[in-house]
Amino acid sequence: MGLSEGARGHLAMLCFSALVAGSFSFGSLIANQIDPVALTAIRFLFAGAVIGAAAALGPGLRPSYFRAPWRYLLLGGAFALYFVLMFEGLKTAPPVSTAAVFTLTPILSGLFGWLLLQQVTTPRMALALAIGGAGALWVIFRADLQALMAFDIGRGEAIFFVGVVAHAAYTPLVRRLNRGEPTLAFTFGMMLAALLVLGAYGAPAIAGTDWAALPLRVWLVLGYLAFFASSMTFVLLQYAAMRLPAAKVMAYTYLTPSFVIGWEIVLGSGVPRVLILVGVGLTALALALLLKDEG
Repeated sequence: MGLSEGARGHLAMLCFSALVAGSFSFGSLIANQIDPVALTAIRFLFAGAVIGAAAALGPGLRPSYFRAPWRYLLLGGAFALYFVLMFEGLKTAPPVSTAAVFTLTPILSGLFGWLLLQQVTTPRMALALAIGGAGALWVIFRADLQALMAFDIGRGEAIFFVGVVAHAAYTPLVRRLNRGEPTLAFTFGMMLAALLVLGAYGAPAIAGTDWAALPLRVWLVLGYLAFFASSMTFVLLQYAAMRLPAAKVMAYTYLTPSFVIGWEIVLGSGVPRVLILVGVGLTALALALLLKDEG
C-alpha cells in the first residue's frame, strides 16, 4: 500500500530538515576558508542556474513576471543577508548552537506575519513556539544558567541571529509581495536580485578570492550548498506545502538541531553534553505540538 499524500509531505519535510541541517555542519568546515559574501554569491549563482532552468522549462520566464523589480531586490537582499551572516556566524559558533538560533525563525515569522499580514496564531501553536524558543535558548547559551541570566551570547550566535531576523521577515514578505507569479519564476527573480545585491556589495571580496586555489573540500561543500541545501530543499518545501498545512511545514524547523547533531556525529565531532540535549528535546516537543495543531 502506497504512502498517502500527507505522509509524502511529511517525508519530504524530513528530507528537507536533514539537508538544511547539513548546511550548518558542512558550512562550518569551510567558513574560515572563503569570504562569506563570495561563498554566498557563488552559491546563488549555481542555485539560480538550476532554478532558472527549471522555470524556463516549466512556467517560463515572461517579462510580466518581473514587474516591480524592487520586490525582488527587497526579498533577495533579505535572503542574501541571511546566508552571509550564517557563514559569518559559523566562523566562531558551533553548528548545533547555530541551528538552535535557526529554530527561533517560527517565533519571529509569527511576529512579522502579525505585523505584515495580521496573522494570528492558535493557543497550541503559541505554546509550541514558546517551548521551542526555550529549548533553542538553552542550546544557544550552552546549558549555562549564569550565561543565560547575564545574556552572555556568543559573537557567532549574535551575528547569525540578525540573519535569522531577515529570514523570518522573508516568509511573510513573499506572500505580501507576490502578485500571482509562478513560484519557480518568482524564486528565480529573488535569486537573481540576491546575486545583484551580493555583486554590488561584495565585488572586492568576490574579485579578491583566489578561486583556483580553493581546496577541493570548499568546492564539494559549495556543490552541496547549491544543489542539496538550496535547489533540492526548495523543491521539497514546495512539494510539502501543497500537501500539509503551513503550521506543520513550519514545525520541521525544530528538527534542525537534532539532525545537526546527527551530521556532527557522522563527521566525527562527537555528541554534545547531556544538558544541551535537554534543549534539543524541548525543540522536538515543540515539533510534536505543532504537528498536532491542525488536525
